[in-house]
Amino acid sequence: MKEVDRQPFFFFFGPWSETLQNWKTQGLPQDFEWNSEIDFDPGIRMINVDLGYLPAFIPEVIEERETTIIIRDERGILQETRKVGSSIPNFIDYPVKDRESWEKLKRERLDPNDPKRFPENWDELTDEYNTGDHAMQIGSYPYGLFGTLRDMMGVETLLVSFYDDPELIHEMMGYLTDFWLKIYEIVCRTVKIDIIHMWEDMSGKTGSLISPAMVREFMMPHYKRIRKFADDHNIPIFSLDTDGNCEELVPLFLECGINLIFPFEVAAGSDILEYRRKYPNLCIMGGIDKREISKGSHALEKELDRIDSMFNGPGYIPSIDHLFPPEVSYTDFKEFSGAVKKRIEKYRILS
Repeated sequence: MKEVDRQPFFFFFGPWSETLQNWKTQGLPQDFEWNSEIDFDPGIRMINVDLGYLPAFIPEVIEERETTIIIRDERGILQETRKVGSSIPNFIDYPVKDRESWEKLKRERLDPNDPKRFPENWDELTDEYNTGDHAMQIGSYPYGLFGTLRDMMGVETLLVSFYDDPELIHEMMGYLTDFWLKIYEIVCRTVKIDIIHMWEDMSGKTGSLISPAMVREFMMPHYKRIRKFADDHNIPIFSLDTDGNCEELVPLFLECGINLIFPFEVAAGSDILEYRRKYPNLCIMGGIDKREISKGSHALEKELDRIDSMFNGPGYIPSIDHLFPPEVSYTDFKEFSGAVKKRIEKYRILS
């Protein structure tokens, strides 16, 4: 175990695909990797194991229109997307509509014991995982209780089902928790895990999409099961990703043993200074306004000045509050990276 003398320097969130393409049109090579020229710490590495549909749905084009295209993706979601550029798709249909379709999906695509969930070079990978300097994480986007059910049913159907068919929601969340923990157990036999992660995205700009009472009833029992698994396997970090304003849910997350939350979107009113005041033992990642990075050096330094005290102590991982948007040039990105590293070095001996 090494002594800690500064905050980590890595970005969990990289550029949007459109942002990276912009950088390449600005002169970077087509095989360029966004984090290759910055002296980042090793950061977090994801375990290469399949936690989703196996087999996945076969992506297919359903209809091609003048400016849009209707596709079914690997998660079985029917959606209309733009042919050029990126935007939020128009979601049309989802694989789970009722108990019958859930049972079919579970039977055909959610077998935790399928050996194909592990890559053929798993033994080789375990050696890398156990000898590298990365923090090893199991669980990633798009896997979480609310998050995965939203992809299965659609957000409106899911929200209504909390009231109209609560037994089904309880059953689905319980099965998914069992499903993931069975896979985690196999992983933990050979790999030392540092982080268990849940992707939820259960908050909007003005607050949570569901009430704290619903989180307490439907999700907290399963979060506590995951925390117990983490404790039983000496996994220190249980992290959760939800965009938007999650203020009313943070106390519930902490009660479940979740101890790292991100990304704390500034546009949704998230102030990490206030979160630090209220929850001194919470590890915070994010909270730097992504909109300020492309506005020049003065705006960037002003934004970092706003949260400067966060750099002076443990429990903060400096990061923007989501992916780097298309208006951020590669020059902006490098300037931001340098400015963050300078702040970290300023407070190298953590108080």
